[in-house]
Amino acid sequence: MNEATLFTITFFVYIITAFFYFSFLFSKKETWAKIGYKLAFVGLFTHTAALTWRLFVSGHAPFTNMYESLSFLAWASILAYVIIEGMFKIRKAGPYFMLIVLGLMALASSPLMPKDAAPLMPALQSYWLWLHVSVTMIGEAFFAIAFVTSIMYLIADSKEKKGIKTGLSAEKLDEVSYKCIAIGFPLFTLGGMVFGMVWAYKAWGTYWSWDPKEVWSLITWFVFALYLHTRLVMGWKGRRSAFIAILGFLAALFTYFGVNYLLAGLHSYG
Repeated sequence: MNEATLFTITFFVYIITAFFYFSFLFSKKETWAKIGYKLAFVGLFTHTAALTWRLFVSGHAPFTNMYESLSFLAWASILAYVIIEGMFKIRKAGPYFMLIVLGLMALASSPLMPKDAAPLMPALQSYWLWLHVSVTMIGEAFFAIAFVTSIMYLIADSKEKKGIKTGLSAEKLDEVSYKCIAIGFPLFTLGGMVFGMVWAYKAWGTYWSWDPKEVWSLITWFVFALYLHTRLVMGWKGRRSAFIAILGFLAALFTYFGVNYLLAGLHSYG
């Protein structure tokens, strides 16, 4: 048994989890969703074991290259989902959210992603790495759920206006999206902005350097800040809020993927 084996087992468990969630989606049998939810916990356990193994083998945090960060983001996504599912019973979101998790796992397992654990460059040899990256990614995992529930909201709202009943009401999906962003935004602010700036000062002597990832993190932050401001201060709900949530996640996605591969900068090693 090693980290690669545990990762493969986890990937397989997530595939089965998705199968049961989609079985629930098409059959409407709650039993399949309950099995899927329990399997998500199994996957979370084996994934935690894989990351822990990676930690001890490499001697550093398990998110210092793209393979590791994809794996960690998938782990954070499952963690966020089992929390939100447990709180709000949004089982119909399970199949779609599992597609995101499977996509992350598939990318991580791709031959294009180097799997070897390499020594860290000096800039990464800091406990701030743990605080900055882990908290940011957990925040982004909640944004991912809000992305799924916002799309589902738009579909449910359209159906309800036509008099078609939906399994999850548009009102509930809107509320879940808000709760996810209300959780994810403080985490993203703390991890991505505050911890990131403190670490930047300790590593490079400046809190802000207009690095592409810093700029796009700020753009992402502003989009979700707009979501909360318009909702709490201006009373926006529904479609306008859903579009902002979707835009925010797409900005976060570009910050994570696009900046790494399209824009050179201090964070290009991530």
